[in-house]
Amino acid sequence: MKPFASRYLLLVAFSLLLGACQSTPPATTEVPDARATAIAQLEQNIASNELATAEDQLGALQAQTPDDPQLVQYQRQIAEAYLQRSQIVLQKGDVNAAATALSRARALMPKAPALTGGVNNAIAHARKAELEQAEAALKAAEARPAARLIDPAAQSSTIALNVTDIRKLRKQLDALAADVVNYQCDVHIQVPRTEDYPWLSTLLGKRVKKLDPDFEQNISRQIVRHVPAQMVLSPRKAQ
Repeated sequence: MKPFASRYLLLVAFSLLLGACQSTPPATTEVPDARATAIAQLEQNIASNELATAEDQLGALQAQTPDDPQLVQYQRQIAEAYLQRSQIVLQKGDVNAAATALSRARALMPKAPALTGGVNNAIAHARKAELEQAEAALKAAEARPAARLIDPAAQSSTIALNVTDIRKLRKQLDALAADVVNYQCDVHIQVPRTEDYPWLSTLLGKRVKKLDPDFEQNISRQIVRHVPAQMVLSPRKAQ
């Protein structure tokens, strides 16, 4: 009976072992490496041109492993992206944004000044051109005669017309024509009657033409029954 009992106990033990193996829960999935995830996010932000976020992520990674040569590659990629952004916005005329992007590229590539030299020169030329343009505009404003009836700094000026006194009206129109030419004004004539518009428009137009034959006049009208005749002058360029 002993051999039978031994074989029985061995079979029971084997069955218990097999059941234990089958009831063992599956191994948990490995948690993704945090550094690999951070690098993947960094690469995605560089690709989508989210450079400020990418720069912050790079700084965090460099603080963890400052000697990692792999991070040097990403630092250069971000710098080159800033450099490209600087070139693009400079072509669009935004000198300040170009200078800001260039400064970030320089901060990330302090040992490679030659890479930023071309854009730096372009920004310097653009700033010089802006300064020269501003100086020219200032000189033009200083040389321009003083406004007669309008406020050059305002978006528009409304002048009531002395239509009941022809002598005063002529003096007004002389002054208005000078302001139209000197400050490049569009004219909007408001009159209570339709028949008032043609002769007022003609009187003003002749005076403007006399002062500057090449000036392109822009005169519009509006019939407003409840207001006296008046002209609204709007400078085309802010003074």
